[in-house]
Amino acid sequence: MSNYQAPIDDLRFALRVHGMLDEVLALPDAAELDGDTVDAILEEAGKFASAEWAESNIKGDKNGAKLVNGKVLSDASYEPAYREFCEAGWISLRAPVDFGGQGLPATVAAACEELWYAGNLSLSLLPMLTGGAMAAINTHASEELKNIYLPKMCDGTWSGTMNLTEPQAGTDLAQVASKAVPKGDAYAISGQKIFITWGEHELTENIIHLVLARLPDAPAGVKGISLFIVPKFLVNADGSLGERNSLQCVSIEHKLGIHGSPTCVMQFDGAEGYLVGEAGKGLMAMFTMMNHARLGVGIEGHAVADRAFQHARAYTHERVQSRDIGGKSPVPVAIIEHPDVRRMLLVQKATLEAQRALYLMTAAMLDKAESHPNPEEAQRAQAVLEFMIPIIKGFCTENGNTLTNIALQCFGGMGFIEETGAAQFVRDVRITGIYEGTNGVQALDFIGRKTAANGGAVAAALQAEALRINEKLRAIAPELADKLAHALALAEQSVRYVLQSFAEKNPERAAAGSLPYLMQMGTTLGAAQMAQAYLAAQDALADVANAPLPEHFYRNKQATVKVYFDYVLPQVEMYARQVAGGADSILAIDVADI
Repeated sequence: MSNYQAPIDDLRFALRVHGMLDEVLALPDAAELDGDTVDAILEEAGKFASAEWAESNIKGDKNGAKLVNGKVLSDASYEPAYREFCEAGWISLRAPVDFGGQGLPATVAAACEELWYAGNLSLSLLPMLTGGAMAAINTHASEELKNIYLPKMCDGTWSGTMNLTEPQAGTDLAQVASKAVPKGDAYAISGQKIFITWGEHELTENIIHLVLARLPDAPAGVKGISLFIVPKFLVNADGSLGERNSLQCVSIEHKLGIHGSPTCVMQFDGAEGYLVGEAGKGLMAMFTMMNHARLGVGIEGHAVADRAFQHARAYTHERVQSRDIGGKSPVPVAIIEHPDVRRMLLVQKATLEAQRALYLMTAAMLDKAESHPNPEEAQRAQAVLEFMIPIIKGFCTENGNTLTNIALQCFGGMGFIEETGAAQFVRDVRITGIYEGTNGVQALDFIGRKTAANGGAVAAALQAEALRINEKLRAIAPELADKLAHALALAEQSVRYVLQSFAEKNPERAAAGSLPYLMQMGTTLGAAQMAQAYLAAQDALADVANAPLPEHFYRNKQATVKVYFDYVLPQVEMYARQVAGGADSILAIDVADI
């Protein structure tokens, strides 16, 4: 299995061009950070991800998590890898400063998270969920609860989970039935939760579960749901650990992928819990964690695909088979010389660069929404952030499945053999399109709350920005500008179709093409970001002696942009037709006849 090489130069470039690093570093929360420090952070994060975590990845996949006598045991390589991760301070990158965290901007942290997810997706889910739990507690919990739980979560001594799903209530959280009965200053939590990632393990001293449950007098539906902190071990007044709480992992799932990550069925039998925020507003508090997770999951889909691409690229340089089709070589050549293999690799490379640009742009919006001193700018950033979250989650994970399969195809028959390692990426990435809200759910949210609810205003604003970028592109690459202009016109048509469907009280029509609409917008906005990359590379080439990266990097960047416009962007034609022309055939067939 090839070693993982952290794409540091690509991240450095993307942070500045797409992640708006200069603007992010000018925000009040980033006052002590500069570009050189960010580069140093990336270098060290890349070294760590390429060594400790990447090394444990295949071991965790092979050995998996096991439930033994009520304890969930991880592969032996996980404990030192996680301990070193915490000791190096990586666990606290985004954690709140007031409780021992570093409080780095989301944009910088997201770039590092790509490296963790690529290094070892299964293990990286542990700090990812802990970070989301910290965000929810820090935003919504009382000062007392923050002081009890956040310091030890910030340094990784304790971990966090998200307990939403129940056997009878999957995506429809209105059906949550777990109970919370007042018990003195606390609550007795009872019920069963399923699909709880890292719900039980031995890597941390305590596990802090965030659990959705209903009070006895709660109304039906989502307005009756409250959020509770339910620790594995109760915490004494002096901060030490007390007795085991009344909760347990009753089983772990046998899964297609992410074998090293335990997916638990958790049983709460009157466990002591503490209300987070206001009663009946648990879903709002949990969405703080879910939005954090959805951005993370999109980056996961991208990161695993990037590692799969690297794996395939290395193999195609080494595997010698057949003479080249042009007959230039008298002997067999490495398969990367064959045009179709080159096509597969470059489609992966181009799509990955567009995805990286989109997730970093979105992370920059998160930073601006949280701390921009101008309230109007913060509000605008929040609107873009909310629009982009389902795109990042859906677009990057749908592509994650496609790209890892293309990477496996580069191996030919050897890709189907577990020993080559290609199959693990296909298996691991598959979950990313499912958890934290399936991509179909993301697409419904995208047509409804993110497009129709604001009259397409955010889509129009992003399109206007893309048109401004395209006018600059037209001055140096008119053939590329024509392609982007066509894609933007198709996107405008699709937005109008969605708005019209809702205006005519026929949302089913838009829903039938909702995922193609999401993919169309992701592909088109990705093209706008790739145009921005082309322009930035052109600027660097104009003064290459003073550019931070070698000339070849920028020429390769522009060549990759052309591949995206030729091989990836044309997909918008198909998506646009499915959005506007596919609803009748989908809705015409009775469900009994499917």
